[in-house]
Amino acid sequence: MSGTQSLINRKITFFGAGAMAEAIAKGLIARKVISPEKITMFNRSNQDRLVELHRKYNVTTAADASSKEAALTQADLIILSMKPKDAAESLRYLGPLLSKRQVVVSVIAGLTIETIQSLLGRPAAVVRTMPNTSSSIGLGATGIAFSPEVTDEDRQIVNTVFEAIGTITLIEEEHFETLTGISGSGPAYIYYMMEAMVEAGVRGGLTAEQAHDLTVQTVLGAARMVQQTGEAPATLRRNVTSPNGSTQAAIEVLAKGHFSETVIAAVHRCAERSREMGEELKEAAR
Repeated sequence: MSGTQSLINRKITFFGAGAMAEAIAKGLIARKVISPEKITMFNRSNQDRLVELHRKYNVTTAADASSKEAALTQADLIILSMKPKDAAESLRYLGPLLSKRQVVVSVIAGLTIETIQSLLGRPAAVVRTMPNTSSSIGLGATGIAFSPEVTDEDRQIVNTVFEAIGTITLIEEEHFETLTGISGSGPAYIYYMMEAMVEAGVRGGLTAEQAHDLTVQTVLGAARMVQQTGEAPATLRRNVTSPNGSTQAAIEVLAKGHFSETVIAAVHRCAERSREMGEELKEAAR
């Protein structure tokens, strides 16, 4: 890609305008994957939110019923980014509007390809994805699964969309809940740990700003070390943990608190909840 030429010349409509929709749109525009005028966003009724998105990114927004319908019928890619509780009603509305050339891309946790097609009332071309909010800065991690109806050309377009905002992992749909527990919700686990590190710094006498800056750089550096060295996290941990040293003492405290098993349990519970949400949506499709 050179100059201001966009990588994708397709129309994308976001059906839902929450945090994930904004993260993806922001990433696509910032990386010049698609020009803002090719993106339309709408939600159920929050006009202030649409005004904000237009002001920040210069995307098209649709507020009234006719504009929403036009945005859906004219889109090449329709990205489902509404709240899970609104998915069933929204998909039943969308089904009659779809044409065979259109691709439906879901970023909704737990919503399976089978359930999407059932709610649409037809075997449409459907892509199930699970990105995370780091997509807004081009550092997202997205899992992708395709229905058989998606053409090779459209697979490449979808891959390009999500590669432009981070890395992609093509997986079997049966493993999607585990991926959701690791990368979909994973940033929140890291933020939660960072909150605790900052608080420890403040309690130990640092200013809030000092504790914040030190924590951010430490987490950033640790992630980059794993990425750039190619070493396993366990190896890097051992390399900085001297016997009977201060790091060893800290690790022992974490171990006594069952740190590893707690994180594993959190990932599994997230995956379990994603399955539960999927079952609730499946019930709504019946």
